[in-house]
Amino acid sequence: MVSISRIAFHGWPNCYQVANPAVSLIATADVGPRIISLSLPGGPNELYEVEADRGTTGGDEYRFYGGHRLWHAPEIVPRTYSPDNQPVQVEELERGLRLTAPVEASTGMQKQMEITMDEEAASVRVAHRLTNLGQWAVEFAPWAVTMCAPGGIGIVPLPEEGDHASNLLPKTSLVLWAYTHLTDSRWTLGKRCILLRQDPQNSAPQKAGLYAEQGWMAYANNGHLMVKTFDADPSATYLDRGSNAEMFTNDKFLEIETLGPVCRLEPEQTVEHVESWHLLDDVPEIVGEADVVRHVLPRVAAML
Repeated sequence: MVSISRIAFHGWPNCYQVANPAVSLIATADVGPRIISLSLPGGPNELYEVEADRGTTGGDEYRFYGGHRLWHAPEIVPRTYSPDNQPVQVEELERGLRLTAPVEASTGMQKQMEITMDEEAASVRVAHRLTNLGQWAVEFAPWAVTMCAPGGIGIVPLPEEGDHASNLLPKTSLVLWAYTHLTDSRWTLGKRCILLRQDPQNSAPQKAGLYAEQGWMAYANNGHLMVKTFDADPSATYLDRGSNAEMFTNDKFLEIETLGPVCRLEPEQTVEHVESWHLLDDVPEIVGEADVVRHVLPRVAAML
């Protein structure tokens, strides 16, 4: 059974906790839309929190806050960094919440998250919606970004292997940023997946993206595994040179990010990008690809 409670959390007086026996999620109504906590019963927050931003509201500067946010790609300053420091409208649903932000003055976009939780399993569906309330059409892609707590490792699967004779054309592309260095020890480039380790002692940012045809990515930390599943459309056009899954890290956190296809949104139209979250426990430590093959891929396969 899913319960919904209004609570205070880390300085924000107006937060909502959505919980079932297997998982708990907290979103704030004071800014956002933001999901600021996800945890197993009695467990730590799987999401990163920006301590200096806890409880803050208002102002014209952009704050990251931590947790899970909705952006629109491509990443451009100042458009992407439109502040979300104002209260959001909250509608309680049968098994979750609908969070609707004020219209962004600088872009004419309105952000909404609809969160619904499974009755029993540690599973949450997050529907991200962007509505164009401006006066002209806009071309962009919805972008869902989850800041994960430090100390873990991000996982993105590579396409299924195949023999040379049957695979003369490429299957995907690996997208790098100007500050990406594949010699960085935090990267593991394997046969079945790409791994990126979060290291609190290494402040150098790293980022990469690719088209994840299997429609999932994950973050392993403290014996837990957060898996995101999402639609992957091989016929669609994706930004960032074809990426629908991206990972970023520095010394504070690691982000697992998904992008929807590029869309041209006319005034009054809405686009939706959906992620399903699954939080698993009793996952042995993930150090390299062999651990992913042994401990992660079978559980993800069973889930999908």
